[in-house]
Amino acid sequence: MTVAQPAKGRQARLLEHRETIRRAILDAALDLFISEGYGQVSIRNIAARVEYSPGAIYGYFASKDEIFYALAEEGLRSLGARELADAPSADALDDLRASIWRLYEFSTEQPQYFALVFLDRHVPRVSKDYERFAFISEMRKRALARVERCIAEGLFPDTTHAEVALRLLWAPVVGFAALRLSHRIPDGVAIDPLVRDSIETTIAGIRAGAPRHARPLDVAS
Repeated sequence: MTVAQPAKGRQARLLEHRETIRRAILDAALDLFISEGYGQVSIRNIAARVEYSPGAIYGYFASKDEIFYALAEEGLRSLGARELADAPSADALDDLRASIWRLYEFSTEQPQYFALVFLDRHVPRVSKDYERFAFISEMRKRALARVERCIAEGLFPDTTHAEVALRLLWAPVVGFAALRLSHRIPDGVAIDPLVRDSIETTIAGIRAGAPRHARPLDVAS
């Protein structure tokens, strides 16, 4: 005998409907931000894409920046979920490689989020909403700890500045991701091996003591 399921309550249906509209606004905004550039898109443009009035959009998001923050949080949490769930292994260098490679994987699996957060210079800084993005600090601390472990185990010289090393490792990955997303890699060129080689070359340079000019930022305690 089939047991009848209780009908959804009115409140549940309203919440579901509201979430559907919110999702449509975010999807439309992300598409417009990528295709037109964040600075060129207005709430009116987003409203037109979802066929709502600008006033209706404000019922879900207080501003265009708030829409960006919601999108940035979605994308970065998907990156953070992998980074923070990855347990340390016996090989400090392999763990460091994995952290850096994960950023590149994010650019291939979530290219729109990557482009919006890392490549559009007109978007607001996520640091302006610190509480919402506190998990990013945890991600960075995790990656920094992996560099520090390499120093502690003698894999990197004890003169290595961990923050500098981390920036040197991230930079070519972001650069290659940007080249790929802007279609500036010639046809037939395999970019994944280039990214892996850039990571290995940077690690080799750090191990050889090559970073001699850059210094970490002085952060007041």
